[in-house]
Amino acid sequence: MDPRRIDYTGEGLSEDEVLETPYAQVRAWVDAAVRRSEEAADVVEPLAAAVATVDRQGRPNVRTVLLRFLDERGPGFVTALTSTKSRELTGNEHVAAGLTWAAMYRAVRFRGRAVQLGRDEVEGYWRSRPWGSRISAWASEQSQPVASRAELEAAYRARAAEFPDHGSPDDVPLPDFWGGFRIVCDEVELWAGRRDRLHDRLVWTRVGEGDLGDAGSWEVSRRQP
Repeated sequence: MDPRRIDYTGEGLSEDEVLETPYAQVRAWVDAAVRRSEEAADVVEPLAAAVATVDRQGRPNVRTVLLRFLDERGPGFVTALTSTKSRELTGNEHVAAGLTWAAMYRAVRFRGRAVQLGRDEVEGYWRSRPWGSRISAWASEQSQPVASRAELEAAYRARAAEFPDHGSPDDVPLPDFWGGFRIVCDEVELWAGRRDRLHDRLVWTRVGEGDLGDAGSWEVSRRQP
């Protein structure tokens, strides 16, 4: 193992500069990461998030998804409703997720419960996907075993023939088995890397029933790095 020593030279995050609500602060950081991904090569897939669930035996599972929704209600992602993550979230709604932008020395953690996205919201996103991505959703039995790459590609070709590309968002219908989840947060943490590992960790903890845009529903505190 290469014990690399990199001193984090981030700008940090202090209480006097943090924005009023967790949503405002998270949105500002996400937007900054997206801008950097457009301007430099050191932030790839700025919306890539690790999502952790637990199975029936309490064993954790983690995988990477792309955040496709982010508003005051919380972050959200899409998936096959028959996938492992969907089955585990249906059995246990508790969920955690994290965004990391290593080149910016920043990370965000979300903890809370998962609620299934409404069909209208999923439909709106589905229609924005490229034709090939919609075909893949039909072709893949997500999380299930497959004998070979050739078998997967054959399934893709069959669905492509069933739903040919005419350049319309209506070319490929939304499958009944496809949807997504939103994380209703109880805790949001922002981590900012600093020199000598003396990092900043500011945490919003829920104290009311409001969403991420309701300042009165959150209390900010600092944790040691």
